[in-house]
Amino acid sequence: MSELQEQVQAAVDDLVESGAEQGVQVAVYRDGELVADAVAGLADPATGRAVTSATPFYNFSIGKGATAAVAHVLAERGLFTYDTPVVELWPEFGAHGKEGVTVRHVLTHSAGLPGVPLDSTPEDMCDWDKMVAALEDAELWWEPGTQVGYHAYTFGYLVGEIVRRATGKPISQVLLEKVAGPLGVGDELYFGMPPAEQGRLAVLEDAPMDMSVFGDMPDDLPMFKAGPMSLFPTAALGSREDYLTADIPAGGKTTARAIARLYAALLGDVDGVRLISPERLREVTTVTASGPDTVFGNPSAWGLGYAIGHPASTAEQTPTWFGMAGAGGSAAYADTATGTVIALTKNRLTADFAAYERISEIVTKTTS
Repeated sequence: MSELQEQVQAAVDDLVESGAEQGVQVAVYRDGELVADAVAGLADPATGRAVTSATPFYNFSIGKGATAAVAHVLAERGLFTYDTPVVELWPEFGAHGKEGVTVRHVLTHSAGLPGVPLDSTPEDMCDWDKMVAALEDAELWWEPGTQVGYHAYTFGYLVGEIVRRATGKPISQVLLEKVAGPLGVGDELYFGMPPAEQGRLAVLEDAPMDMSVFGDMPDDLPMFKAGPMSLFPTAALGSREDYLTADIPAGGKTTARAIARLYAALLGDVDGVRLISPERLREVTTVTASGPDTVFGNPSAWGLGYAIGHPASTAEQTPTWFGMAGAGGSAAYADTATGTVIALTKNRLTADFAAYERISEIVTKTTS
């Protein structure tokens, strides 16, 4: 066992033993090789089922990293470019003055369509055709490319419908055929997860969270216009069978080692599979849109589908890191400078990324 493996395992063991976490997975890749694969805790406290490296977790927005990867693989194969107008692939999308939205705008959260209808229900989110129709009928919040605002749910449907129009296939099928399957993780990385497989999932639980902060916020904040509170990421929402079965590619179900392997294959060769060229990797990981997030108010910096800068830092401090974090504290990021990937998945939904930051500190010390 390597020193890194020992250190990471000790850290995840402590996270569980201290009561901070219930079940945790960590996977670390370096230069295309899995160099740490650590698990601890319970996937299901009710039955005593332990977390293994093959236990999938529903990780909310961590799945956007896979959604973006599918788009880049198709762009690599010439099905569209980043500057292709969305209406060229999806003509109905152009209603209400949206003809100027490009694939690049969608990938950088600058398209101006960050919200779903405020009367949307969880059942609606599982209805692909209904959500696509809502986007076709939507009006822009801003001129595409002039502002940045996190497209929490709409990112998945926008990219997913672009993929469907370009290939004739749902994005779950393209993920399996072009990304997860070739990487050997087709049974660990999903958008829509077949009901027969859902018993393998880790059971989510909500960490205690002070919701009073929302009561202190003005009612007219843009984030409250981007979707109803019934769609706020919680253990109950992420445990619904319809939510788990449906294609909602703003999130995903994955193991740490599967999403880490995907990022490693964006960086370079993984057992003979490389998802995109070095030239495209540079384009994907260059800051393309940045500034205050119009919806949530935080500073933001985006490459093409990926946040630039490590969690708890800024793009200026860690400009070579790119990836996606998920509501609840899971995250997966890669570093173009060192060829390192760090992924952490967990089933206790916390409001911070303390667990990921702790693992990252251990891993980055070994590469500095």
